[in-house]
Amino acid sequence: MRHTSPLFTGSMPPSRQPTSHQLFTDLINRALAPDPVPYGLVWPCEDHALAGPLDAAQKGIIHPVLIGDAPRIQAIARKNQIDLSPYQLIPAPTPEAAAQKAVELARAGHVQGLMKGSLHTDALMHAVVSPTNGLCTGRRISHVFLLAVPGYEKLLFVTDAAINISPDLSTKRDIVQNAIDLHTGLGLGVPKVAILSAVEVINPKIPSTVDAASLCKMAERGQITGGVLDGPLGMDNAIDPEAARIKNLSSPVAGQAQILVTPDLEAGNMLAKNLIFMAQADSAGIALGAKVPIVLTSRADSVQARLASAAIGALYARHLAQQNAAF
Repeated sequence: MRHTSPLFTGSMPPSRQPTSHQLFTDLINRALAPDPVPYGLVWPCEDHALAGPLDAAQKGIIHPVLIGDAPRIQAIARKNQIDLSPYQLIPAPTPEAAAQKAVELARAGHVQGLMKGSLHTDALMHAVVSPTNGLCTGRRISHVFLLAVPGYEKLLFVTDAAINISPDLSTKRDIVQNAIDLHTGLGLGVPKVAILSAVEVINPKIPSTVDAASLCKMAERGQITGGVLDGPLGMDNAIDPEAARIKNLSSPVAGQAQILVTPDLEAGNMLAKNLIFMAQADSAGIALGAKVPIVLTSRADSVQARLASAAIGALYARHLAQQNAAF
């Protein structure tokens, strides 16, 4: 876990500033269960890709089904003194074959979520979005980064920074709804959603400001539910109460946003990585909108990051299972 001086100052006294460790630890503790959620672990063929999820399994967060190159996985387990005997290991010769098998297991209900191992995201998502035998629903799939930023009181959700390159208004509607559903599904309450742009006023020459206004109107008309939206907002007045005050923004969202919706993937990816690498935020990530949640960790993620992502995936999978059981 990385810690530095807070990025945001003045909003809370130091004694009340939760560390990123505390924010993620709360989610991890809530994910512990006597009956862990079954998750398909796709191509765990590097040390971190195997050790992180199995650490989550040992803590009682998930019960992984390992899918990939069996001899390679077994060799990694021996190297790291990991006992694979409690877990099912399904051989697959290639990352693409492992992704397809994982999707089949999810479609059949044998696993309630998928976790990316050491394969490329494209290889996994190609199987997920297959029109004939994938996991698509009526909702567009999108990604959410959960960031614990030193000095910011609550988790920040940043979306979409990994899947939708240049989303249109309809796609942005799904991106927003997916993030709201995750926030409420994790038991974090009704989120305050900031639709980000470069300015706080509607300018027809900046399309993202028009989309922001449209999304807010869609929320008013019930086309987006479960969250409080405002936009367009700049990054500064979305998260800093003083910046919002200076610009005379009277809003239930300005200065206290919990979900940051960026105009496109480039903006979202740069925002998330700036917070991770410059503000020393701890991060976790998940893809939503498919039939099951998909934990899309980076191959460079630490074991701790994979543990946090597993916890989020487990909590949300349980939430979806409870919703499905209610119908």
